[in-house]
Amino acid sequence: MKSGLTLRAFVVGVCLSFFISIFAPYGVLMIKGSEMAENFATPAAMLMLLILTLVVNPMLKLVRRSWGFSYEELVAMYIMMIVACSIPTMGLTANLLPTLSGAFYYATPENEWKDMIWPYLPDWLFPDDPEVTVKYFYEGIPKGDPIPWMAWIRPLLAWLPLLLAVYLVMISMMVILRRQWVERERLLFPLVQLPLEMMEQDKSSMFNSFFRNKLMWLGFAIPFLIGTWNGLHNYYNFVPPIKTAWYLPILRRTTQLDIKVIFPIIGFAYLVNLNIAFSLWFFSVLGNVQTGIMRMVGWSIGPREPYCASSPSVSYQAMGAMIVLVIYGLWIARGHLKGVFRKAFRGDPDVDDSEEMMSYRTAILSIALGVLVIVLWLEMAGLRWYFTLIFLFAAFCLFLGLTRIVAEGGVAFAKAPLIPQLFLTYGVGSDALGPTGLAALATTFAWSADIKTFVMSSVANGLKLADTAQMRKRPLLWGIFAAILVSIAGSVWITLKLGYKYGGINLHPWYFGGCPRVPYEDFMGHILLNPASVDLRRWTFAGIGAGVMGLLMFMNHRFLWWPIHPLGFPVGNTLPLIKTWFSIFLAWLFKSAILKYGGPRLYRKLRPFFLGLVVGHVAVAGMWLVVDYFTGMTNNVVPFQ
Repeated sequence: MKSGLTLRAFVVGVCLSFFISIFAPYGVLMIKGSEMAENFATPAAMLMLLILTLVVNPMLKLVRRSWGFSYEELVAMYIMMIVACSIPTMGLTANLLPTLSGAFYYATPENEWKDMIWPYLPDWLFPDDPEVTVKYFYEGIPKGDPIPWMAWIRPLLAWLPLLLAVYLVMISMMVILRRQWVERERLLFPLVQLPLEMMEQDKSSMFNSFFRNKLMWLGFAIPFLIGTWNGLHNYYNFVPPIKTAWYLPILRRTTQLDIKVIFPIIGFAYLVNLNIAFSLWFFSVLGNVQTGIMRMVGWSIGPREPYCASSPSVSYQAMGAMIVLVIYGLWIARGHLKGVFRKAFRGDPDVDDSEEMMSYRTAILSIALGVLVIVLWLEMAGLRWYFTLIFLFAAFCLFLGLTRIVAEGGVAFAKAPLIPQLFLTYGVGSDALGPTGLAALATTFAWSADIKTFVMSSVANGLKLADTAQMRKRPLLWGIFAAILVSIAGSVWITLKLGYKYGGINLHPWYFGGCPRVPYEDFMGHILLNPASVDLRRWTFAGIGAGVMGLLMFMNHRFLWWPIHPLGFPVGNTLPLIKTWFSIFLAWLFKSAILKYGGPRLYRKLRPFFLGLVVGHVAVAGMWLVVDYFTGMTNNVVPFQ
C-alpha cells in the first residue's frame, strides 16, 4: 500500500486547507455569495479538486510527467480539504466568535442580560474588556486603531483543548466504525463517488475518462449555463432570471411544499439506492403534512424551538428515531465492536488493525481521554459532570446518526432534528441545571447546535476515499490534524479581521444577527424566565419516534420485500430536507424510470451525466465568487439548497 501523504502532498494540502479557511468565510461575509463550506458536500474542496485535476495536474504532467500528483496524493490532499471545510463557517468559527460576543453586544436595559446572564458566564471563555472589544467587532474599529488581537488570545486558547478533544473523539469513533461501515455493511458513501471519478488517472491521456465523457459535459452545461445566466441577471436587470424554485401552500396554508430544482442534490441522489431516496423525500413530505395538520387543529406541545424541526412534537419524535438509528447500528456492529475491544485490551492476533488510521487501543484511549477533557472543561464552565455525560450522549448520537445518514444516504444537506441542549434541559429540568449550567450549555451552541457540517462526517468520507485508493491510513491522521489546526487559525483570523474592519453587523445578518442571540435569548434567557420542567409530552413523542424507527429498522433488515427504508425518518422534517426533498424526488423518479426501461447498463451509462450536474453547479458557483471578488458585486448566490 502507498502512503499518499507524501511531503509535497502534505504541504500542498496544508496550503489548500488554509486557503479554504479564508476563502469560505470571505465568500460568505464579504462577497455574500455561494456557501462553499456549509454542508456535507464540501463544495470548496470539490472546486479545488476540479482545478487540481482539470488544470494544475495536466499542466504539471505536460512539463514533466513525474511532476504530476499521483492518484494517492490527490486523495490525501482532498481528505485534508474536506476536513478543513467542516470548520470555517457553519461548522465552527462563524458560530463560535459570535457566540463569544453576542451576550455582550446584544445586552440592553430591556432584556436585562447584564444582570440575568453576564454573572454566570465564565470570564475565561470570553474576550477581555468585552463591552469595548465586542462593540468594535460588530460595528467596525475606528480608523487607525489596531485590531485588539490580544483580547481574543486567552479565550481562544481556553477553547482549543475542548475543540481538539471533540475532534479527537469524532476521529477515533470513525476509526473504530470504518471496517463495519465500509467492509461489512458496504455503505455506498455517495458523496465520495464524484471525487473518485475526478481523481482517476489515465496513463495514455492527460485527462481521465470522466473528463472525456460527453454526457458528463452535457450534465455540466445545464447548471453552469443556468447559473451563468442568473448571475448575469444580478449585473444586468434586463436579463430575466431562470426560475428554479416554487412554493406550494398546502393544508389551508398552514405549511408549504418547497419545489426546488437543485442540481447537485439531483446528482448525488441519483447514486443512492432507490428505497433510501424514496425514504428521504417521503418522510420529508409526511413530516410536513404532520406539522400542517397539527397547525390546522391548533394543537402543539409548545412553540418551535431553536434549530429544531417544524414543531416540538416532530422534533422529539425524530430525536427518538435518531437514538434508535445509532443504537441499532451499534447493535448490528456488536461482533465487530467485540473484536475491537479484544484487540485493544487483549491484543487478539485474529483482529487486524494495521490498516486503520490509528490502532484500536489508541482509538479507545483517545475517546476516553477526549470525553474526560470535555467533562472537565464543561465542569469548569459550570455544568456538572453527570449532566455533561447526558449532554454528550445526545450530542454524539446526533453526530453519529447524521454521519450515518450522510454515508448511506448521500445527504449533502441535513441537520439534527433536536439540539442536545434542549434534550438535557427537558430531560432533567432547568432547576437542576441552574443558571451556571444553562450558561455553560449556551457556550456549546458554537459546536453542537446548528450542525450542518462537522469533522466526523468529513473523516468518515475521507476514510472511505483512502480505503478505495488502497492507501496507508496511519500518515493521514497527521494530515487531518494539520488541516483542523490550519482551518481554525485561518478562519478565526479572517473573521476577526473582517469584523473589525467592516463591522460584523454589516457583513452577515445571520452570523452577526441571529446566531449570537439564539444561545442567550432563545435558550438561556427564555428558560430563566420560563423554567423548564421534565415534560412527559415531549418524551412521549420521543418514545413514539423510537418505536416507529425500531419497527422500520426491524422490517427493513428482516424482509427484502419491505419498501420503506428508515433512513429518512429522523431528518425528514428538518429544514434542509424540507428545501431539498423535491430534487431528491426527481432523482428517484429518473433513476426508477431508467432502471425499469433501460436496466443497469443504461444507469451506468447515464451516471456521468448526473455527476456532471454536480460539477457544473460547483464550477459556476466558484466562477461567480471569483468574478464578484474583482467587480465588487455582492449577493450573487448559486444556491446549494
